[in-house]
Amino acid sequence: MSDSVTIEVPARLHLGFLDMPGKASHRFGSIGLPLEDISTVLTMARAAETTVEGPESARVFEHLERLSAHLGIPDHHRVTVQRAIPGHAGLGSGTQLALAVAAALRSLHDLPFAIEDDATLLGRGTRSGIGIAAFDAGGLILDAGRSRGDRAPTVIARVPFPAEWRILLVFDSSAVGIHGEAEIAAFRSLPAFPVESSAAICRMALMGLLPALLERDISGFGEAVAAIQTEIGGYFAPAQGGLFTSKAVETTLQRLSAAGAVGSGQSSWGPTGFAFARSEADAERIVTAAAVSEAGISVHIVPGRNRGATITQCLMPPRIELRHGRHH
Repeated sequence: MSDSVTIEVPARLHLGFLDMPGKASHRFGSIGLPLEDISTVLTMARAAETTVEGPESARVFEHLERLSAHLGIPDHHRVTVQRAIPGHAGLGSGTQLALAVAAALRSLHDLPFAIEDDATLLGRGTRSGIGIAAFDAGGLILDAGRSRGDRAPTVIARVPFPAEWRILLVFDSSAVGIHGEAEIAAFRSLPAFPVESSAAICRMALMGLLPALLERDISGFGEAVAAIQTEIGGYFAPAQGGLFTSKAVETTLQRLSAAGAVGSGQSSWGPTGFAFARSEADAERIVTAAAVSEAGISVHIVPGRNRGATITQCLMPPRIELRHGRHH
């Protein structure tokens, strides 16, 4: 039995939906990729009273209370959140935080993982299953959306992301993506998703994106991602004010593309944008050439992640019994 558990769960890019629920479909289906270097890390330990410290402490406390009641765990815990994925930035922070708490609690009490069930309990993964799938393993992921039984989205493909490729992330510190009730209202306000768009996206995913990834053809991969993003961005434009939530991110991506980056787009509701480069050196060259100067904008270069969450357990030392009496 562990005395404390430390969990690291990765941020993820959401590259687009395959479809939207409507008369002809009940699924979303999505494409995504977990990232290295941006993650939520928390440590959970047994304690005399429950306390939570660090970023997102209120949400962590709420998740912990709900999970403990669901699992019948009366114990108290001390949780320290060392770092958290930026919230409302399109990087899956809410899902990853919930999964981190669930995994830590189950690990600490030697309970089997039930990530999909815990995600459903905590209201995560209702549309995209990329964050849930990224907990188990990395790579570029395609899921088929939620099933009729309302289970977590089914993973239909998982392809390792080339270790030498890099993602250029464009952050806008002055903007946040649509979330919460505003996100629900946005989905309700949008028209039915065109069948033609869904067909085009599925064709580009199957015949463009996946083959290019397997063939390590970054140009073909970038073309497929950009085409998918154009279809998705056009659909969501009325709700987010254009193809991108942040005009500054859009301008920055245009500069990065002109300098040689490929496959630019927006992750989920943004405002975080992304593009791809064939190597670390190429990514650094592109960023330098783009000469980004917009206020509040920063560009980070990260690898894709080909592994899932990491779990480190600190075991309690063996108990030494001291017996009184004469030694022989």
